[in-house]
Amino acid sequence: MQIDDHDAGPADHAADEYHESRTQRLNRNLDQLMQELRVALPGVQVLFAFLLVVPFNSRFAELTAAQRNIYLVALLCSALASALLIAPSVHHRVLFHQRRKPEFVHLANRLAVAGMVVLVAAFTASVALITSFIFTSGVAVFVTVGTALVFGVTWFGLPLWLRERPGIEDP
Repeated sequence: MQIDDHDAGPADHAADEYHESRTQRLNRNLDQLMQELRVALPGVQVLFAFLLVVPFNSRFAELTAAQRNIYLVALLCSALASALLIAPSVHHRVLFHQRRKPEFVHLANRLAVAGMVVLVAAFTASVALITSFIFTSGVAVFVTVGTALVFGVTWFGLPLWLRERPGIEDP
């Protein structure tokens, strides 16, 4: 979704196609972004909650130093993902009625993408922690790399690939 008003692009074409004003397009982009964040937030919140209780498990003491480091990465990445994904809602409240919607929508989009990138790291580190605890290090590396690839391809690779392809016209 392109929301930068300084560059002509797909959003401008879509605005023409939808017969939207600049304000209507910004409102639509903001609404879509907030809906997308409503989908992502429960996942990051559940992961963060899980990671918060892990140290209180009696078997946490059995973790190696490397596994504790992986745990710390997972915990910090999930906290950062939470901060980045919740930030647009907070910014919306702080900037309400300040006539800063173009900048806000642009910033919120960047924060959401950054939050998703960090969320991939949190999920991947969590998978690495669990698989390294349960399986051999070879299996853990294989599963962790596979997890990172699945998230990377499905969340970022496919949309970037589609963005570079010519669009399909609606019949």
